[in-house]
Amino acid sequence: MRPVTQTIRRGWSNQRWLVCLCEFKGRGRSLMSPGRWTELLFLDEATALAAGHRPCFECRRADAEAFRTVWASGNGGPPPKAAGIDSILHVERLSQREKRLHTLPQALATLPDGAMLGAGDTSFLVTAGHLLRWTPAGYEAATAEPPQLMMLTPPSNYDGGDYRVAGDGQAAARCDQRAG
Repeated sequence: MRPVTQTIRRGWSNQRWLVCLCEFKGRGRSLMSPGRWTELLFLDEATALAAGHRPCFECRRADAEAFRTVWASGNGGPPPKAAGIDSILHVERLSQREKRLHTLPQALATLPDGAMLGAGDTSFLVTAGHLLRWTPAGYEAATAEPPQLMMLTPPSNYDGGDYRVAGDGQAAARCDQRAG
């Protein structure tokens, strides 16, 4: 990142893409501090999981443990260490340096709540077998099911299907207000 313009110079430096709290044990971060990792503010956890992130084991321990348990159940085997989850997510989230899209593994009505789908430049949240259209301000009703839906959420992040995503679609706005 360039300190003067606060532009991102590279996409990532490691495979740990985390969903953290804005404040933890009295600590907060200054957004886009030079020489530090770049904070991304997501609308909610479903959006962060779709981008290939996972809950942080430091500031969100209970959520991370629940996520790991469900992740192991859906992907087979014992609960892995965080680095194991990160290495699989890294392969699933990217195609070269672009977002990797995945074919729908099952009918829309049977996808777990919190899965994110895309069609063209539009993204959707699955909830109770229906779609809500994602907007920067929150979700709104989808008028119809678009053709050629693709899965945005990496397969290993929804294979368990029982992890309940946190948030109400307004988390990023609250973090942004605290930072400003």
